[in-house]
Amino acid sequence: MNGSNRQDVQYMNRARASIRQAQSFYSQHRRSRQQAMDVKQLAAMQAQLDNLSATLERLDGGMIRIAAFGLVSRGKSTVLNSLMGQKILTTGPIHGVTQWPRSVQWDVGGNLAVELIDTPGLDEVEGQVRSEMARNIARAADLILFVVSGDITRTEYEALCELRRTQKPLILVFNKIDLYPEQDRQAIYRQLQYFASAKQKRKQAAVEIEDDWVEAEETPGDRLPHQEDIVMVAADPAPLQVRVEWPDGRVSYELETPPPQIEELKDKILQVVQEQGRSLLAINALVQAKEAQEELAKASIKSREEQAETLIWRFAQYKAAAVALNPLALFDVLGGAIADLLLIRALARLYGLPMTGYEAGKLWQQILFSSGGVLLSELANGLFMGFGKSAAAIIGASGDVGGMTGYVGAAIAQASVAGFGTYKVGQAAQVYLEQGCTWGPLGANTVIQDILSQVEPNTVLYRLREELQQQLEVKN
Repeated sequence: MNGSNRQDVQYMNRARASIRQAQSFYSQHRRSRQQAMDVKQLAAMQAQLDNLSATLERLDGGMIRIAAFGLVSRGKSTVLNSLMGQKILTTGPIHGVTQWPRSVQWDVGGNLAVELIDTPGLDEVEGQVRSEMARNIARAADLILFVVSGDITRTEYEALCELRRTQKPLILVFNKIDLYPEQDRQAIYRQLQYFASAKQKRKQAAVEIEDDWVEAEETPGDRLPHQEDIVMVAADPAPLQVRVEWPDGRVSYELETPPPQIEELKDKILQVVQEQGRSLLAINALVQAKEAQEELAKASIKSREEQAETLIWRFAQYKAAAVALNPLALFDVLGGAIADLLLIRALARLYGLPMTGYEAGKLWQQILFSSGGVLLSELANGLFMGFGKSAAAIIGASGDVGGMTGYVGAAIAQASVAGFGTYKVGQAAQVYLEQGCTWGPLGANTVIQDILSQVEPNTVLYRLREELQQQLEVKN
């Protein structure tokens, strides 16, 4: 086993350990909170626990899912049949032959299994139902094939954007290249750029109407596939007329079907599966597990909302009083930080979520530095007022009435800033705690970041790394 494979196996093992840790904790948590939760909350928690079990089962099975999407008559089923080298999935000239998702196993050799999923056309009737079905399939897939042919339509571009929002590796497959020989990667990319530019202009116009001027925010769905992830195929080339000369001198013309031009796509998929398959599987399993943990944490937090609000206010009041009475500025800052850490630990205990002192400290730092400078400026102002209060206390100790008056004024102002800061820390901690136990050495976020930091350049996973990391940073 080479170094890369050993590393992939380690990622798979860490992903399993992360999900099992979450399973164990939330199963115990559900049992311990059974009396405090209503039936709906218990049912919601059990559903997410079942999701964790299903995710772990698929991870243990080593099954990589590749889902093919596209509009009707773009040749999704034909592309999958050509990849397998046999006609298993139904195809035909009638629009919408594939009415429901169908999956088949593709034997690619090695230790990993591949499941190919054929989906109905994204522009068929009952659009809302099919759209929801498509989103569910895309979330479960490890790799997405988006099949197009001819000129890309606005509907196709919007469908592509929707799939890009799932933040899964995506290969854009241009089928029927035998019928559109003028199309190449550059031409396809220019089509996508045109739609992306038009969409950005529409978004900017909508933003300008609402505000005087704000830069329109780019979302993951707005980012175009990389040119290297555009593959040209002819899964079922049109028959060609060939001239046949017979021994007796007769000449006839017959239709002959050329072999499929599918090798480029097949080689690309096999390369992804062999070189990045385990990493893709581990990341997708961790993302799904993270989502399940966040739902479990939300259910736990919802049952404790009023108590949490009371707890936050109590800590804010205690910290304000302690800061007001303490005459030493440095002790104000140190004591205030300790109070915030104790609040975070107390909230975690209230919700029944795992949180060590070290993790509480890391979370406090994250809240402090991700608050846009608000909490940092409050900390600086509090320290500045603390020194003023200390000076006033020294003057007041000598019997100066003005010094005592200054001390009281500075103490009240500093206490207000300190109390408000703790209240904001408590509110921010609630948001972070909604992510459940996704932090720590075996937390889903940590393992995902570790995998992403090690992926090789010029791979589909590397090209997706920035988007996945931004998603984690936003939630963290």
